[in-house]
Amino acid sequence: MKRFKKYLAGGFALVMIFTLAACGGGNNDGNTASHSGNEASNAGGSDAPAKKVTIEYWHTYSDAEEKVLTEKVKPAFEAAYPNIELKLTRMPYEGLKQQVIAGVAGDAAPDLMRMDIIWVPEFASQGALKNLGEMEGFDEIKANVFEGPMATNLYEGNYYGVPVNTNTKIAIYNKDTLAEAGLTEAPKTMDELVAAAEALKAKGKYGIGISGVHAWALTPYFWSLGGTITNEDYTKVDGYLNSEASVKALETIVEWHNKGLIVPALLGGEPGAWDGLKSGEYMMVDDGPWFYSVLSSEQEMANSGFDPMEKTVRGLIPAGPGGSRSVIGGENLVIFENSKHPEEAWTFAKWMLSEEPQKMMAELGLIPTNKAAAEAMKEMNIPFIAEYVQQLETALPRTPIAKWGEMEAIFNLAFEKAIRGEMKPKEALDEAAAQIEAILK
Repeated sequence: MKRFKKYLAGGFALVMIFTLAACGGGNNDGNTASHSGNEASNAGGSDAPAKKVTIEYWHTYSDAEEKVLTEKVKPAFEAAYPNIELKLTRMPYEGLKQQVIAGVAGDAAPDLMRMDIIWVPEFASQGALKNLGEMEGFDEIKANVFEGPMATNLYEGNYYGVPVNTNTKIAIYNKDTLAEAGLTEAPKTMDELVAAAEALKAKGKYGIGISGVHAWALTPYFWSLGGTITNEDYTKVDGYLNSEASVKALETIVEWHNKGLIVPALLGGEPGAWDGLKSGEYMMVDDGPWFYSVLSSEQEMANSGFDPMEKTVRGLIPAGPGGSRSVIGGENLVIFENSKHPEEAWTFAKWMLSEEPQKMMAELGLIPTNKAAAEAMKEMNIPFIAEYVQQLETALPRTPIAKWGEMEAIFNLAFEKAIRGEMKPKEALDEAAAQIEAILK
């Protein structure tokens, strides 16, 4: 535990707050990247030393992350590729999207950027990003990263980024409240979760931790209960969001709410998700690894008296007809179409997604997308990480389309109307499907 707290003191809390939606072959991919990078840098074919090329990388890493990026990642990359200089530019997240838009319009965008996953399809639709699926070595990367994070880079059948780090949510239980429901282990199925919630209702407590009427909060339950949002290539909503299985999934969530099984935080009530779990009023919430990093700080534990490692039990999202599903967050690496050095930028992207650089960033808690690095992370004295890595195997992306923002607003409103009893679930989903189909045309 002391080692874990020391680790937290290095800035993991900040890391995961900023993180809050890999490549195949490890060293082999690095060798491939080295070969292609050197070819690009020595295109003239002479024996003279190649001219050093500078590539600019925009990022939103926290203080602690930037320190690792500057002191470990940059020197290691430049040692491997002496003809490429990496210029690191930290960008404030507030207003960043507008800065990117302006940079693209004014031919002033960087070579590559660490971008929020939900922005990638939007910028791809504007022709601002390179199609990385056409780049040498892409297939090796795709084969060795988690499927869900990679899918966040899709737009109209092509990949316009690669996932540099990821996160997801798992089920987190108050150990004492779980015991009050007669359990010592996390429920493995939705039926077990509901039974525990029903047992707690008579005690004035709540068992199902859906903490809001928005996609990030609702989709793990909607998907696990068998619901879907679109077809597999994200081009059609009608017949999927309002399918029989999707209607049944929403009906189930509405029923849970009407029975008083879901936490009041669902509709903005008190206590909030974390406070309710800490007090024992809520048996369960779902959240990302930042739950543990933030609440495990010495100051936080001194103030609250709540040690999350001692007071909680972790589990996957309980499985329903759709399996155990969660939602994917994180960031992707993209290369801008107007990059002056796309080959060198791609060399860095491939290297950054190889096992060793991914492990460097994982020291601060960023979950790698490289499967080998993610597995190695389990041995890095981060006691809660195994469940997150396991959940990533079945986690799904929020729909990677250019108009996700508009689509999400419609999705959120439909669910809220149904949960508040303003519309029947089928009516709400039929209406939402029609509205989303209209904006996709």
